[in-house]
Amino acid sequence: MTATTDGSTGAVPPRAASATETTTAAKEEPAALEAPTTPEDAARRAVQRATDFLLARQDEAGWWKGDLETNVTMDAEDLLLRQFLGILDEATCKAAALYIRGEQREDGTWATFFGGPGELSTTVEAYVALRLAGDAPDEPHMARASAWVREQGGIAASRVFTRIWLALFGWWKWDDLPELPPELIYFPKWFPLNIYDFGCWARQTIVPLTIVSAKQPVRPAPFPLDELHTDPRNPGPAQPTAPLASWDGAFQRLDKALHAYHKVAPRRLRKAAMRSAARWIIERQENDGCWGGIQPPAVYSIIALHLLGYDLKHPVLREGLASLDRYAVWREDGARMIEACQSPVWDTCLATIALADAGLAADHPQLLKAADWMLGEQVVRPGDWSVRRPGLAPGGWSFEFDNDNYPDIDDTAEVVLALRRVAHPDPDRVERAVQRAVRWNLGMQSRNGAWGAFDVDNTSPFPNRLPFCDFGEVIDPPSADVTAHVVEMLAVEGKAHDPRTRRGVDWLLAEQEKDGSWFGRWGVNYVYGTGSVVPALVQAGLPGSHPAIRRAVGWLESVQNDDGGWGEDLRSYRDAGQWSGRGESTASQTAWALMALLAAGEKDSGAVRRAVAWLAETQREDGSWDEPYFTGTGFPWDFSINYHLYRQVFPLTALGRYVHGEPFSGKGS
Repeated sequence: MTATTDGSTGAVPPRAASATETTTAAKEEPAALEAPTTPEDAARRAVQRATDFLLARQDEAGWWKGDLETNVTMDAEDLLLRQFLGILDEATCKAAALYIRGEQREDGTWATFFGGPGELSTTVEAYVALRLAGDAPDEPHMARASAWVREQGGIAASRVFTRIWLALFGWWKWDDLPELPPELIYFPKWFPLNIYDFGCWARQTIVPLTIVSAKQPVRPAPFPLDELHTDPRNPGPAQPTAPLASWDGAFQRLDKALHAYHKVAPRRLRKAAMRSAARWIIERQENDGCWGGIQPPAVYSIIALHLLGYDLKHPVLREGLASLDRYAVWREDGARMIEACQSPVWDTCLATIALADAGLAADHPQLLKAADWMLGEQVVRPGDWSVRRPGLAPGGWSFEFDNDNYPDIDDTAEVVLALRRVAHPDPDRVERAVQRAVRWNLGMQSRNGAWGAFDVDNTSPFPNRLPFCDFGEVIDPPSADVTAHVVEMLAVEGKAHDPRTRRGVDWLLAEQEKDGSWFGRWGVNYVYGTGSVVPALVQAGLPGSHPAIRRAVGWLESVQNDDGGWGEDLRSYRDAGQWSGRGESTASQTAWALMALLAAGEKDSGAVRRAVAWLAETQREDGSWDEPYFTGTGFPWDFSINYHLYRQVFPLTALGRYVHGEPFSGKGS
């Protein structure tokens, strides 16, 4: 796999700084480019170079955005969508195939993260995409892939979403897929299983799929896929039925009942349900044509609406298709990679924090430009979150360019922390935005005192039991990393002793693992969780001597690699005993561990000195770091992310704090 290192798409070329724009680091260290002789010298030199690199990659509008790399299912499904709609062109197909071929491993498989094992569904979808591009099944790379797929059980063993894509072309039977009725749209929010029991990302995908499931369309397949079945004459063996007394058994029987209902569903009711689902979908289309700022809901929404008679020139579909083109990243070799989503708000607030903590002047023009852009992105209208919090005033930020329906708690907390580091010329404007954000985040606290990413108390046990939901997380329970970021923000805002903040602190303390770490939901994994929680607890008033902090320090020191860095493989989500805190050193994970140790008062420790030395020694001449490993998480284990800007912002933040001390403590308590 080839990993780019420039950390940004749409970057602006470097420019010379004026006398008033030079960094604090440069002012303090006129000889910073000389060979470093101490850890402090090495850190200062690395900070200066990383600062220059990051400043040069800000967009003229004020934002930063690194590539968001996932896996080739995004690219394969993009081609399948275009084939289904009859709009697949040769240039797009060729460019996508070039990228997909480049990601294939020697054994013929495709993985979901760098260095990971071959994954069946990903390999099936990549293989089919290359067949669409004209690769013959007897070509060596294709033969290796199909042989491996058969060894793993063939298409029948792949996940439901993969088989849905194949069913669209007759490569799989709709009757052999779980049923998902559109009447689900009518279930009230108090009902044990309704659309708002699903996490927002699953909800946006499932609603359009209810229409697809009801319509069961089949477009003529351009070729057979017999080579991907263990037995082409019997491609879908019946799944054993679990005992009735078990949850799996109960939901299997429910699915059989739904299949029977599909054949006798009242026509008027079904049509009305599909119209209601379509209305729900259209109401949630963003101004730029996307749905939720992420690719999968957009793909399924386009298919669903097209099946209901919306032609491709209809404004809804026209803008939806145009939004998909914006997820494409074109490589220098002509390959085309599809991003699952884009992360400008997240990247911009993290870049702002990094630059400020690295010593850049708080009134630096580029920080002011970033602050202005973030202020303009605040969401000031209700979204789906208001179903559970109808009286709460809006005030959050989303992750993407356009996603007003689903601002998230994590971004909101980090944007506030970023804005507080900037000396904006209109402080009243910042204050109003921050107060709206604080009120919204407090209002989104779950009953247990913690915070999820998008919704309140999104913890129903039922969605994960559906046979349809065999891939990734479909609910949004509170997590340690999000809760930590909110607690840190509230402490900075002078609410360290607010009862709501203390409930968050108590929840975090109760969630600490026996070994001293914390689980990481949105980053890999225990290193991310621990790197998020320790600074938050210290900011909230816990001393470095607190037992929870000492246990965390002890765990981090115990899993530091011999080279001085930290790394954690995604396999820790499957096997924590073997992989927790274990993996090749990476720049972002080393930075997370370093930030935790610095917050705990360990600046002079040997672990910190070795970490600083590793970051300084592995920095590239242009000020960046190389990081092919995936350290971000969409769904733990199932969907992994390589945020190309993580390798830049987190090392700069950590080294900046090493050089300049911990960030400000805000308004106090």
